[in-house]
Amino acid sequence: MRLRIVSVGTKPPSWVISGFAEYSRRMPPEISVDLVEVDAPKHHMDKERVMGEEGARSLQKVGDNDWVIAMDEHAPMLSSANLAAKMADWRMRGTDVTFMIGGADGLAKKVRARANEAISLSKLTFPHYVVRVILAESLYRAWTIHSGHPYHRT
Repeated sequence: MRLRIVSVGTKPPSWVISGFAEYSRRMPPEISVDLVEVDAPKHHMDKERVMGEEGARSLQKVGDNDWVIAMDEHAPMLSSANLAAKMADWRMRGTDVTFMIGGADGLAKKVRARANEAISLSKLTFPHYVVRVILAESLYRAWTIHSGHPYHRT
């Protein structure tokens, strides 16, 4: 199964790069977690135009048959166990899953419209670079739950 995270921004701090790499490295060989970075437009433009350009660039990275998940702070939250169940379902269906992370102003409407579902990591708002690390850890945790690995403790 291929999990892909499409995220706006190409210059994250080194600790974000390290954190993402750590959790994606821990995944088993049959489940890859790939990061696809999308250039952010100049932020001197108006917010809607910035989000529109980010959305267009992000959607170019999505396959026609991908199951697309919008990361949206206003969407329903999942428990780690619920994410593990979803991951098992995606794996059984043989679906490639693409998670969409917007820029500083969030996701464009056209990205939300393309998404098959939306999920939230928390009621808190996180910087978009931090979401990469939290999502990578959450996917690793979901895999450990499904596989019976002791990483997740309840």
